[in-house]
Amino acid sequence: MNKLETTSDISVQISSVSHEIRNHLSVCDMYTQIIRKNLEKSGIENQSIDNAIDCIQQSIKIIESNLLDLKSLNRNNLKIVDFEKIVTNGVELSKAYVIDKEISVNLFVKNTALIKVDESRFLSVIVNIIKNAIEAIQLKGEIEVLAEIKNDKGIIKISNNGKPIPKEKQSRLFEQGYTTKDTGCGLGLCICKKYLEEQNSQISLLRSTKKQTTFEITVPVFCGEDSI
Repeated sequence: MNKLETTSDISVQISSVSHEIRNHLSVCDMYTQIIRKNLEKSGIENQSIDNAIDCIQQSIKIIESNLLDLKSLNRNNLKIVDFEKIVTNGVELSKAYVIDKEISVNLFVKNTALIKVDESRFLSVIVNIIKNAIEAIQLKGEIEVLAEIKNDKGIIKISNNGKPIPKEKQSRLFEQGYTTKDTGCGLGLCICKKYLEEQNSQISLLRSTKKQTTFEITVPVFCGEDSI
């Protein structure tokens, strides 16, 4: 079998699997809409349920975006969005992961501007970092998200007062296959870094001590069609 035939077979398999996954995603999306409509019809208001539904629907979008990655080299669907709005959305989605813990997730936005990013992927990075922060806190703690525009860059600092990352492991956090979790696969932070770099953005670990662990995300402010 030559290389072209192998590539063709893989493409067919990818298309088939992607199709099946999309079918199931459609079912999930449909039922979230049914649940929301039934709650509205019954006059039931529950912020936790609303946040969970929003999180599921956003996760569906992220998965669909990842499926497109398998079929096309055009991996980023860039659009102009408001910096404050997308950060706020990411923080609200992340709160769905606070289960059976006393964790406050506080957001402080100093100012805002337009940025040009793949919205689903940028959101997935914010959610992933906050989710990691939640997992680092054993039972009770605080997560702080600071967002500001400075020197033509959007800067997001995500801090938590949970278990610190050991010093000897900090330099390898973004390596593929490397993880500090007992049940981790070592893909989360590596993928976050990859997603951001494809959008001319960056992520780094600023510090991890007994008092605080802080990650920083930077993204260019949109100044015109040549900014990315």
